[in-house]
Amino acid sequence: MSTQISDEVAFSDLLRRQREVAYKAARGKGVLLRRRDAEDLFLTSAARMETAEEGFSVVTKIFASLMKEDDGARTLLLAMPEVFPWVRYLSAEEVREFLVEITQTVRACDELGNLTPVATVVKAWRSTAEAYADPELRDALTERDVDDAGPVSPDGDL
Repeated sequence: MSTQISDEVAFSDLLRRQREVAYKAARGKGVLLRRRDAEDLFLTSAARMETAEEGFSVVTKIFASLMKEDDGARTLLLAMPEVFPWVRYLSAEEVREFLVEITQTVRACDELGNLTPVATVVKAWRSTAEAYADPELRDALTERDVDDAGPVSPDGDL
């Protein structure tokens, strides 16, 4: 699904011009409703949303099917640096782990109808790659002789 949105309007415009904004949402790619004091909202038709969900489900099934075959899994593994350029800072084994985790997560998200965990997995692996890209930080994180600072209390004090 393209991230381009055909129209952006202030939330107050929706309240003042409901019919016009609803028409734009139903006829275009959707309308981004900008709000001053809260997270923006996206308005689209139910049919467009159902189509997007169906498309995600189909792609998920293809992706999962490819992972079941050695050649398919190898192809996906080779595509990882193209899709996620930062994986070059991960080891080959970590890239495989990321591929397996993202595949399992995408399948679960398809079943739940909730894509939030996909973003969480990608952010976590990207953060790992960022840490590995900084040699000093990587050394600090992978150092084996780290002293235990002791228990941490619920309020965060040592």
